[in-house]
Amino acid sequence: MRTVRVGILALQGDVAEHAAVVRACGAENREVRRPEDLAGVEALIIPGGESTTIGRLMARVGLDEAIRERVEQGLPVLGTCAGAILLAREARGGRPPLLEVMDIAVARNAYGRQRESFEADIHVPPLGSAPLRVAFIRAPVIEAVGPAVQVLASFGGQPVLVRQDRLLAATFHPEVLGETALHRYFLETVVRAA
Repeated sequence: MRTVRVGILALQGDVAEHAAVVRACGAENREVRRPEDLAGVEALIIPGGESTTIGRLMARVGLDEAIRERVEQGLPVLGTCAGAILLAREARGGRPPLLEVMDIAVARNAYGRQRESFEADIHVPPLGSAPLRVAFIRAPVIEAVGPAVQVLASFGGQPVLVRQDRLLAATFHPEVLGETALHRYFLETVVRAA
């Protein structure tokens, strides 16, 4: 099977953790710091971190416009935690520069501060019956989804994993615990189907 080349936005956040999971899934990874780094990339991961910092750094080097353009051309994107915020059309609790490519509205840090972070087992039906162990770290809540958005998993009555065509947004971190199932779903179902 052909190896997929995955870009990982490497401005701040869990870059190394995502890279390790991407390699464990048999894909190549490339760090993306400038618009030209997107050349040849077949998918993009926007990691967790601090959404305002990542958003401002993206805008400073023109990556925001470059990513929007590639998304319009069909680039599959997985955003986790801060990455989910940056994909959203609207964010409450601050105003980071958003990509506004996904029809979701989020509330930043909705589960509380860093010390209130937690791990949980969530059920993601498209991934099978086994629960997924993930971490919620100053996680956002998805407060509203548009008609084109499919809720793939919920926790505590709130959507935590949503898909809009080739865009996937998770409010949690699968990568910090070494979980690979979500990345495999992204690579096998979203990217290879693109």
